Amino acid sequence: MSETVIFNENSSSAIGTEPWNALKKSDPEIAQFLIDELTRQRTSVQLIASENFTSPSVLAASASVLTNKYSEGYPGKRYYGGNQVVDEVEDLARNRVTKLFGADHANVQPHSGASANVAVYQALLQPGDTIMAMRLDQGGHLTHGSPASITGKTYRFISYGVTPEDSDKGERIDLDLLRDLAIREKPALIVAGTTAYSRVIDPIPFREIADEVGALFMFDAAHPMGLIAGGNHPNPVGVADIVTFTTHKTLRGPRGGAILCKSEFAKAIDSAVFPGLQGGPLEHVIAAKAVAFGEAGEDYFKSYGVQIIKNAMALAKGLESQGFRIVSGGTENHQVLVDLRPFDKELTGKEAQEVLDQVGLTCNRNQIPDDPRSPFVTSGLRLGTSAETTAGMSETEIGTVAELIGKALKNRADGSVLNEVRASVKELCSDFDPYPPGAPWPGYGF
Repeated sequence: MSETVIFNENSSSAIGTEPWNALKKSDPEIAQFLIDELTRQRTSVQLIASENFTSPSVLAASASVLTNKYSEGYPGKRYYGGNQVVDEVEDLARNRVTKLFGADHANVQPHSGASANVAVYQALLQPGDTIMAMRLDQGGHLTHGSPASITGKTYRFISYGVTPEDSDKGERIDLDLLRDLAIREKPALIVAGTTAYSRVIDPIPFREIADEVGALFMFDAAHPMGLIAGGNHPNPVGVADIVTFTTHKTLRGPRGGAILCKSEFAKAIDSAVFPGLQGGPLEHVIAAKAVAFGEAGEDYFKSYGVQIIKNAMALAKGLESQGFRIVSGGTENHQVLVDLRPFDKELTGKEAQEVLDQVGLTCNRNQIPDDPRSPFVTSGLRLGTSAETTAGMSETEIGTVAELIGKALKNRADGSVLNEVRASVKELCSDFDPYPPGAPWPGYGF
């Protein structure tokens, strides 16, 4: 079987040549969808902050025979036989991630960051307990108390947010408000972490406030965990009682989640994940997580994180020159949050996302702080640089991307201009193929 895992009709490989040929014969419809998606990824610029390109090694593990094994429980304590190999796989994943971040204990079974967060709440709290977390319209996540989420239906959430745009700390997390709310509300748990926030989050002030009011402290590091792994952001492990994260964003692994915690919380966390919330773990994904943890421990991963941030800064600067307003005035991570109103007060995030999708610039609409529009429409866009940094783009190419975004949105009613932008995007992508045959993975692209 071929060691190459990228299905590419031009390079005679696809998760191994034989399985790919079998799939094309047995289910040509699905095979064609996979080809179409690969083509989309290779011919468009991926700017969604919660996405990345995994290495072929991660893809190989996630497409492996481990998907066949049912393994309820934990290594050495399974409810089924035949788990000798998967026990070693899961132990390796746990050992690698605890070493990488300096944690006491790891649970690598959560299927997503959302399920990891819910597991922590279930492990440490009672229904109706008070949790403090980031406001959804100012950068928080659905599991930080959205009324549409089980978290908002089960626990009492008190939300903190960012300082006003016109303050001397424009659109940064308002630690003074957070402390005042914590003293008044006496939460059982304080959650740090966001899904749309472009600044470094220092865990120390959160720890100090939590200690002052007798609360536990959880850091949701879903977005910056890859930057933390490379030493480019402060590590909350050991400062927070619990750290949750996803493995598919800046960490560049398979889609999934994980939990790191102090040893005193290990039993409760493990019991909350299984049998509390999940059944059999996805051991093929856990193997892919182990691969990603190994890659994140390599020296190049720090350089990768540095380039992600440089690219995000270049994107913010380029968009600002096009007339967009950058929320908080810039970025210190992989994200750029864009206010569209100064560029064009009639342009919504929904329309901008759809126009940019037409020309191959893939991003997502996003609310900005105090957004007058709904989450389905929005006045902003959220952009990220992790994926295209993996593909090899530097500040120069990202500057070109900013110009193309401005050109497309300024001329969104002109089909001929949009066709020109689409052609430019394809030409740019041809030099930065995320899965070129023979690429020197891992570490390809920077």
